[in-house]
Amino acid sequence: MNRPEVASTWGGDLEDARDELRLRLFALPVVLLGMWLLMGSQTSHFLLRTFLSMWIHELGHAVTAWLCGFPAFPGPWETAVWETRTPLVFAGLAFLLVGFVFRGILLRSRPWLLAGAGGLLLQFAGTVLLTPRTARMLITFGGDGGNLVLGTLLMMTIYASRESALRRGWLHWGYLVIGAAAFTDTFHQWWGARTDFAMIPFGIQNGGATDPSKLVDEHGWDELELIQRYTGLGLACLAVLALLYAVGLWRARTALRALRQPPGA
Repeated sequence: MNRPEVASTWGGDLEDARDELRLRLFALPVVLLGMWLLMGSQTSHFLLRTFLSMWIHELGHAVTAWLCGFPAFPGPWETAVWETRTPLVFAGLAFLLVGFVFRGILLRSRPWLLAGAGGLLLQFAGTVLLTPRTARMLITFGGDGGNLVLGTLLMMTIYASRESALRRGWLHWGYLVIGAAAFTDTFHQWWGARTDFAMIPFGIQNGGATDPSKLVDEHGWDELELIQRYTGLGLACLAVLALLYAVGLWRARTALRALRQPPGA
């Protein structure tokens, strides 16, 4: 009498494994390719930048500032960053990151543990090792740099376990799309600047110099350094995604192969 129920459960697990394999095989490359094609249209590029990537760009400035001990408040098209460091930012962020570490220990969760420990190392480097001038240079770089790094982290959530809070409902699709839009917007621009310096957004925006103008005029970078550092960071992020893609695909195939084996085999 129980055999049909067992068969149904087995079939459900098998179908879930097939869905996971299809997701890991197609989701990331399809979304990245689609975003790259959309960047070729001025209208779609403007809409993606306005509603998606701009917010990650400003958050990149803010997160970099917090890691360097500066108060910062991200807003549309501009992030307010204080002129001096404050102990309150250092203490508040350190408390949060230590909480991540303890959560990772209590739950035996490697992602929480790595996030907390990695964040504390970055905070120590940004707040203790960097001079205020170097920190402000990094904060400026952290706008487009944040699009690349934070965009990559958002895309990586697609490879979280099915039981993770990051995979509940449709949230992971939103993270994937937002991350891909942020990453592709910046990488498309700086990759194109390799052969066309006119794509570098020098000039004035919101009453102040743009990030590339600040890096050149205030910190002594030249056009080639701008391009090499942004494209180098972008390629490093792509390498991480490629590795995660390969590992995720291998794990999904291994899980599916195990479910296809008859019981007792």
